[in-house]
Amino acid sequence: MGFKRYATAHWEGDLKAGQGRMSTPQSGLFDGTRYSFGTRFGDEKGTNPEELLAAAHAGCFSMALGFMLGNAGLTATRIDTKAEVLMETSPGPHAVGVHLTVTATVPGTTPEQFAEIADNAKANCVISRALAIPVTMDAKLV
Repeated sequence: MGFKRYATAHWEGDLKAGQGRMSTPQSGLFDGTRYSFGTRFGDEKGTNPEELLAAAHAGCFSMALGFMLGNAGLTATRIDTKAEVLMETSPGPHAVGVHLTVTATVPGTTPEQFAEIADNAKANCVISRALAIPVTMDAKLV
C-alpha cells in the first residue's frame, strides 16, 4: 500500500514584493513559515523551496545510506549529510545540481566498501531518483 506526504504554500502579490507562507500540516514542523523573494534570493529570515529540497535530500540520503549499510551487515554510529542545491540565475533561476557532502562512522567497513554503498544510496534514495538534475557527492568515512 502506498502513502502520501504533503505540504501547503500560500502566496500573495508579485514575485519581488509578494510573500507567502509554507506549512507542513501532517508533521506540524512548519506552520505558516514565511518565504519571499528576499528569503529565496537574498538573506532575509525565512525559508525557500531550494532549502527545503536540500533538507529533504539530506534526510532521504542519510536514511537510505543507513538502510543499505544495514543490508551489508553494518551499522553506522554516525551519518552527517549536507545537501547543497546548486542554482544558476541565467537565463532564469534554475537548479543545475545537488552536491552531497557525507561523513560517517561505520565500524567494520573499509573505505572502498563504504564508497560503494554510499554511491548506491546516492543513486537510489527517493529524492535522488525524483530529481532531473545531476546529483554529485563527496563521502568520507571517519
